[in-house]
Formats: sequence, C-alpha cells, structure tokens
Amino acid sequence: MGSIKEKVTSQNGSPASVDYESGQTQLGTVHDVQALTVLGYKPELQRNRSMFTLLFQSLAIAAIPYGFGGPLISAIYGGGQLPMFLGWIVVLILDECIALSLSELASRYPTSAGPYYWSFQLASPKYRRGLSFITGWTWLIGNWTITLSVNFGFASMLAAAISLFEPDFAVEAWQLLLIFYALCFLTFFLVAFGNKILPMVDTICAIFTAISIIVTCICISVKADVGRHSPSYTLGHYDTTLSGWNTFSFWIGILPAAYTFSAMGMITSMAEECSEPTVKLPNALSLCVPVGGIAGLFFIIPLCATLPDLADILEAPVGQALPYIFGVVMGTPGGGLALTVLVLIITLFCSISITVAASRTTWAFARDNAIPLARLWSKVDERHGTPIWALVLTTLIEMLLGLINLGSSSAFLAFVSVGVISLAVSYGIPIVISMFHNRKEVNSARWTMGSYIGPVVNLLAVAWIAFEVVLFSMPTALPVTEVSMNYAIVVFVGFMVLSAIWYGVYARKVYRGPPESDGLTVDS
Repeated sequence: MGSIKEKVTSQNGSPASVDYESGQTQLGTVHDVQALTVLGYKPELQRNRSMFTLLFQSLAIAAIPYGFGGPLISAIYGGGQLPMFLGWIVVLILDECIALSLSELASRYPTSAGPYYWSFQLASPKYRRGLSFITGWTWLIGNWTITLSVNFGFASMLAAAISLFEPDFAVEAWQLLLIFYALCFLTFFLVAFGNKILPMVDTICAIFTAISIIVTCICISVKADVGRHSPSYTLGHYDTTLSGWNTFSFWIGILPAAYTFSAMGMITSMAEECSEPTVKLPNALSLCVPVGGIAGLFFIIPLCATLPDLADILEAPVGQALPYIFGVVMGTPGGGLALTVLVLIITLFCSISITVAASRTTWAFARDNAIPLARLWSKVDERHGTPIWALVLTTLIEMLLGLINLGSSSAFLAFVSVGVISLAVSYGIPIVISMFHNRKEVNSARWTMGSYIGPVVNLLAVAWIAFEVVLFSMPTALPVTEVSMNYAIVVFVGFMVLSAIWYGVYARKVYRGPPESDGLTVDS
C-alpha cells in the first residue's frame, strides 16, 4: 500500500485521520482510509462488512424464493417448465457476465458512488460530467423502483396467502397500499437504528433462505397432491399458446429469473463499509450468481416437477402464482400458507437488505451534490453511523410512488420493469465506456479478468443488457389491453426527462461530478 500513502500525502499534505474503534486491525483500517482518500472522499461510514456478509447481502437482495416466485406468473405465460428451468440456466450465465464486469470496476474504484463514479472516471473529460449525471440518475431510479417492487411484492403475496383460506376475498388497492406502507415503516426503523446488527441480519437471511429452500423442496416433492411429472416433462414441457407470443414465449418465461438477479450490483454501494474492498467486494459480487443459481435449482426443479395445470395458475388471485401453486400442491390451505410464510419472511429480509443498499446509493449521489437538497440527504448520523436522511428520502419516494397503484395497477406494475431496466442501463454505461477505451483502467485493477477473457465477457454483458431493456419493455401477453400494457419505457423516459429538467434548471450550475481519481491499481 506504499503507493497509496504517497498519493495521500502529496494530495492532502498530511496523513488521513483514522478511527481504530471499529475493531479492525490498525494496519487494515489505515489502508482502507487511505484508499478512500485517494478516490476523493473522506471516510464517514463504519467498515463493519466482510466478504461473506457482502455475499449474504447480495443473496438476501436476490431472495431467490421471492425473486423467482414473485413474478412467476410471467414464466407460466411463457410456457411453463422449459423457460423456468432452462431459462434459469441461461440467465445465470448471462448475469454472471454482468457480475464479473462490475467486479472489475468495483475493484478499480471501490466507492459507494458505484456506476456513476465509474462513468466519470472512465469517460473523456469532455463528456464525463454529463455521462456521470445520466448514469447516476439511472442508477438512483433503479435503486428506488426495484426496492419499491420488493415491498409491494410483499403486500401482493400476503394478499394472495389470505386468498388460500378466503377464495372469494378480493383485495382492494387501498388495502395493498396500507400493507405496503406498514412494511416501509418497519424496514425504515430497522435500517435507521440497527446498523450494527445489519451484517448479522444478512447472515441470518442467508441461512434462513437455505433452510426454506430445503423445506420447500422436501414438502412439495413428498406431498405432490396433484401428482408428479416425468423427468422429460419436468424439464422440457413448453406451452407456446398461453402468452400469444408463440415461440418467443420462452423469453417472456425467463423474466422471473432475470428479475431475481437484477439488483446484484446494488452491493457496490456498500464499498465504504467493507475492509479491503478492492478484493472482497468483487469476490462477493462475482460469487452471488453461481451460489444463488445452484441454490435456486433446488427450488425450481421441484416446482417444475409438481406444477398444476398452467391455465389454472393464470387465474391465481392478485396475479401471484406461488401461493396458489403451494396451496394446490400441498392439498390444504394450511400447507400452502406455511410455505408462503417462509417466502414472506425471506421477502422481509430482502426488503431490509435492499433498502440499506438503496439508501447508501442515495447518500452517495447527494454527497456529490447531484440531487435537490443534497446537503440534507448527504448527512450521516454520528450516533447510529447511518445516512438516515438519505434513508428518509428513499422511503418517502417509495411511498409516494406507491400511491400510483390507487389509480392504475398497470402503471404500478411498470415500476417492476423500470427497476430492472434502470439498473441494467446503469451497469451498461460504464462497461461500454471501459470497452471503448480498450479496458485500460480495469486491466490494472487488483481484481481483473485480464485482456483476453475480459472483452468477451464485457461484450456478452452489454448484449444481454440491451436485450433485457427490450424484454422488460414488452407486454407479457397478447393481444395488448389497457390492463396488460407495459408502460415501463414510458415511466423510464418520464423519470429521465425529470432528471434532465433538474439538470438544466439547476444541477448543471452546481454538479461537477465525483472527485477526479487515478483509481486503485494492482500495486495499491
């Protein structure tokens, strides 16, 4: 780390101050402080995360039983078992390309600013400020809307669980909204005042998710009240008549798998809360997809083997296929509810972990004076070590956007797609800039794929991101009606227009981009 120390001294004239009360080794703490100073920021958050707790947080955000089960109705429209199983494998390969590409960037520039910081550092001086602003707002919108989708998904799944006992129960939009608000408040207080225990919460979530997958696998495999399918049917059944998209239905069917890992990059916002982030952060990010992917097979294959009639699943209450499937396969409402409760608990954990990441992203963007009232949102509460005001803003934005469901459920469903699209675009911009400059910066990172494998992986990642944007903009079923219309692109463009107006009216006068930096190289 000698080279880092030299840079710190030459830029600031004096060594960085260090707080040794965090329990880390003195040398490690000094190095982390110096590394962050090189990147242009002063340390404000406690480094209480390890590689494993970051990995557990990324798995908590993926929340496989919810991530795959929440939007499962899309896989049913897409044809059933084939897109559920084979689609999962395809998405794992392509999403791992994104994860590896982001890992290099996170190793080179390990800050909570994430993609918009990377875009600024990688782009030419002429375009860097505009590109970083666009990336930052896309990144922020993705964080807010994907968190919103998780919390509202919890409300929808809870309503569907009630329908197991009350088939005639029709949940009203205002009832869903109240459940959603209750979860927002609960998550807010846990994240705001429980920062010290949050790494443990992520660890508990990982353990609980593994246990829940095993329990679900055993229960539905043993009970299988509607019978078990043959191996060929389990892994290969494909009904192209349900969505109206014919053979393209397969790609509609992979939407749940793509949604599951769409927010994996959000843990880059935890870079300033991890020791040795140039290695531990990319390790956690690159392991998320393979570890979660293998675990997911133990959840997906038993579902495929015991799946009821696809046409019947499409009539599931509140559009939530998973509680309905559990109820039918287990043969009793109580059995279906028990398995659904496991998924709801996992979703609660997911809500906590993803809200933490979204609040850190909001805080980092405010720190660089890129959003209105930036000085307020960039404050860190010294007592709890948390950017509470950024968390307040994140929660308020969620609650305001949730009101849209009162007027149009179709418009609200677009937020699920907007979250995936926004995150994907924010991943893609710095990857493309890096490729344009022949990967000059990431090739010198401590964690890198090298100059031979790296370009191929980057190219696959960008191609998949472009296809995801198209895929999540399409309606699930044809013919398109007012209800089935996908308004994702309209909502996404609307958000970007608002951010452009803000930039033109005020932000261009005060936003100078993140601090300039040479990044952290191998010799660091």
